[in-house]
Amino acid sequence: MAKLALLAVIASLVGAVSCEFAVYAGYGFPRPNPNLPYRFRPPAYYPPANPTPGLRVGYYTHMGRCPQAEKIVREVVEKATAGEKAGLIRLFFHDCFVQGCDGSVLLSGADTERTAFPNLSLRGFEVIDAAKAALEKACPGVVSCADVVAFAGRDASYSLSSGRINYRVPAGRYDGKVSRAGDTFQNLPPPFGDLNLTTAMFAAKGLSQDDMVVLSGAHSIGRSDCSSFPDRLPPVANSSTAMEPKLAQQLTATRSVNVLQDAITPDKLDIQYYTNVLSRNVLFNSDASLTTSTETEGLVEFYAGKRPLFRGKFLGPIQWNHDFEDAMVKMGYIGVKTSAEGEIRNTCAFINKP
Repeated sequence: MAKLALLAVIASLVGAVSCEFAVYAGYGFPRPNPNLPYRFRPPAYYPPANPTPGLRVGYYTHMGRCPQAEKIVREVVEKATAGEKAGLIRLFFHDCFVQGCDGSVLLSGADTERTAFPNLSLRGFEVIDAAKAALEKACPGVVSCADVVAFAGRDASYSLSSGRINYRVPAGRYDGKVSRAGDTFQNLPPPFGDLNLTTAMFAAKGLSQDDMVVLSGAHSIGRSDCSSFPDRLPPVANSSTAMEPKLAQQLTATRSVNVLQDAITPDKLDIQYYTNVLSRNVLFNSDASLTTSTETEGLVEFYAGKRPLFRGKFLGPIQWNHDFEDAMVKMGYIGVKTSAEGEIRNTCAFINKP
């Protein structure tokens, strides 16, 4: 009991991106010390059990393809605003869940993913375009737009977490040539979804319920359009997942169509989201529904620091950083295109001319 009490004290001392989702897996590899400065702490990389052929860490340094590729992307992302960085994480999620991680969300034109309602509020396209332009100048025709999105999602996570989240990105993706607006509704979990629906939509992409809980933590940054949660205002009486009344009152009175997903630490990718879920200070039903299962609620409590031990792990606020790294790497393997299925686009908004 004394040990548990001590762990609880330590845990208490530790420690809005999308309308749908912003954007885990412990693979058993040694964890870097999160308290060390970034320059002394190598980025984490936890490969999946069945890695996609062709993807590898350091892909662009191998055989001198474009050794400075990741550095170029990082320098562009560092200049972005906090809102753009939050958008880059969400952009990675929306890309991977529709057609796979192939840059299809970047394509312009009538009836593309970019024109679909769930994607109208996406941000970060200009950052991706700037990074791609710099890469084309340094290494023409080498780095895919899909990899730029993956690198940018990692670099934005690193920046918004104050360096607590950092991981190696397996690269070697090719850019897809298909982008359909209708595919977004079938693949992106909606904000009004309950736990069963959201879990099923993640499972369809090879991601577990734990992955879903971990990646939902990206709702600690960015903003959301009010049209994404009209079903939550006014809150339903006598509902265990209803929005906290004070928050509902504030949102009802506001004249702004865009509101912060986390008003406490809006520009920090951190575990505040999980505290917000427990206190019902969240915008979406998909967030509130995490308390409707003992398993998901237990994981939420663990990451929030309210439960010192969970499934043999302790110090949830620190563990979440590592689990988020794992989940981002795992998500990056969804639907990866090969050279036979895709191309390396010259510009991210358009497929190459024949």
